[in-house]
Amino acid sequence: MNGWRYNVGRFHLNHLKLRDKLIFMYFLCVFIPIVLTNIFFYNVSTNNIINQKTHDADIALEQLQRELRAVIDEAAGISYLYYIDPVLNDHLNHHYASQAEYIEALNEKMRGMFNKSEQAYHTTNSTIIYTDNKTMLASGNILPLTESVVAEPWYQDFIQTNVSYPYLYVNDSQISMIQRMNNTVTSVNSIVKIDLNMATVRQLFANSGFEGNIYFVHPNQTVHFANDKEMDWSSGTLPITKVEKPEKPIEFNKLYANNNYLNGWALHGVMDEKNVLHEVRKSGSFIFYLAALNFLLPTIIIVVISRSIHHRLVRILIYMKKVKHQQFEPIPYEDSRDEIGQLTSEFNRMTARIDNLINDVYMADIQKKDLEIRQRQAQLHALHSQINPHFLFNALETIRMRSLMKGEGETARTINYMAKIFRKSISWKRSWVTIREEIELIECFLEIQKYRFGDKLQYQLTVEDAVYDQMIPKMTFLPFVENASIHGVEGSPAIGLIALHIGLSGNRLVFRLSDNGMGMTESKLDELLHYLKDDDTIGDNVGMKNVYTRLKLCYPDAFEFDIQSEHGKGTTVELRLPKDGKTGEDMQ
Repeated sequence: MNGWRYNVGRFHLNHLKLRDKLIFMYFLCVFIPIVLTNIFFYNVSTNNIINQKTHDADIALEQLQRELRAVIDEAAGISYLYYIDPVLNDHLNHHYASQAEYIEALNEKMRGMFNKSEQAYHTTNSTIIYTDNKTMLASGNILPLTESVVAEPWYQDFIQTNVSYPYLYVNDSQISMIQRMNNTVTSVNSIVKIDLNMATVRQLFANSGFEGNIYFVHPNQTVHFANDKEMDWSSGTLPITKVEKPEKPIEFNKLYANNNYLNGWALHGVMDEKNVLHEVRKSGSFIFYLAALNFLLPTIIIVVISRSIHHRLVRILIYMKKVKHQQFEPIPYEDSRDEIGQLTSEFNRMTARIDNLINDVYMADIQKKDLEIRQRQAQLHALHSQINPHFLFNALETIRMRSLMKGEGETARTINYMAKIFRKSISWKRSWVTIREEIELIECFLEIQKYRFGDKLQYQLTVEDAVYDQMIPKMTFLPFVENASIHGVEGSPAIGLIALHIGLSGNRLVFRLSDNGMGMTESKLDELLHYLKDDDTIGDNVGMKNVYTRLKLCYPDAFEFDIQSEHGKGTTVELRLPKDGKTGEDMQ
């Protein structure tokens, strides 16, 4: 085996052209690795950025959760201070006899009372105490609990609860802490409502560092506050599951726990993955230019080297093909010292040597062989031309008509068989015929022999249907039949039987002819075989010699020939030919 052969199914790497191998190598060693490397680099960068952005967003949302809780806790702490303040509770629960008494008590007891709220001015917006004490006037931070106040949504929402701790109320414009002032047993109903500074809350959302929308979600999973300007959440009835989200959202959820008034509330963050990957897309041009550079440099190098190899090898191949047509032209010399340059130099030396050998030795030998072939063809032509059947056919036809006129039917039929044989000789312009045509010729010959020998000759022809249309050299079998009838049966005192069988055995065409005639001695058989196979002279058995010579030309080493004979018992001839095989000369 020349070189290694790599098999992938029926694919052989050595069958590829060199240019295709170089392209194949380029794709395997350059293109695919660079593409896979850049895809891997892009995916790793993308995942790293998503993970980093996700981590940063989680930290930002967690920070916002703490800051918002601190603001709400501060308001809750203020409400609790009011709740436990005894002076404030005594003032709210006292029934004043007159307005003057109330005003005097307000100036004496309540001066500086609401400074606690003012100290937290950056987180709270207002502090209002509502009371149903009829003896108190509306003044400053204390207002009567009127029917209009009772009808407010925040109040209706608050009275449905029965908690002693501050209650968180959130609507579209306000976040409030509401606390019952029931620290002492009294019939007066008072509540304190502390509104957070919404500017501060919005500032917390804006400065959170979270690159997306943030939703403040009620325990019943409805949105009560958000920084999403494109969504209408003001009604407080929009479920968080109905919020319109980007195609590829990244969601976060920070749930408040371990806090009475914030339990169940949550900050829900939604980020768009496209925005997260914005930095990756900005660096996409850099990745593209880097990939282009990785492609360009190896490609240029491979193209230059492959062209150096491919161009010179193709040139060598062109000159080698010229050698096939006996054009021994040297390849133009190039000063290259690599293997291809050495191959070029050796090729020029080889062609010069071959040219000299052909001129000095081979041409003479070829001429000698050509003369021998021409001599053999002349001998075959002489064999084919031994009998010129035209005038014989005309003469036989005349004799046959005269026999019919005289009533000699058997003689006429015999002459007709002879005429058929000569007609075949005239009409067969081809060197190859079908077995059907050969059998017709053999039957005519055997009928003529029966006319000669009478009842002393019997014959049996067995031909398989599958072989009738097989092609063979013309008159391949007839000379053997002729030899069996004349040399085998003629000298035998008994009734002669000639049996011919033609059939298929595997991919071989088998011709077997046997007779019960005189047979041959062993020495005579050896002499005949030597004459047929090794002797170039034309002797007595010219028909058999003719057949053997033509078979040797048509099937050089692809046919088998065998003769078995025993003196006094008969002879068997067997031929084995290739099925429809035509090797050697063209027999059209």
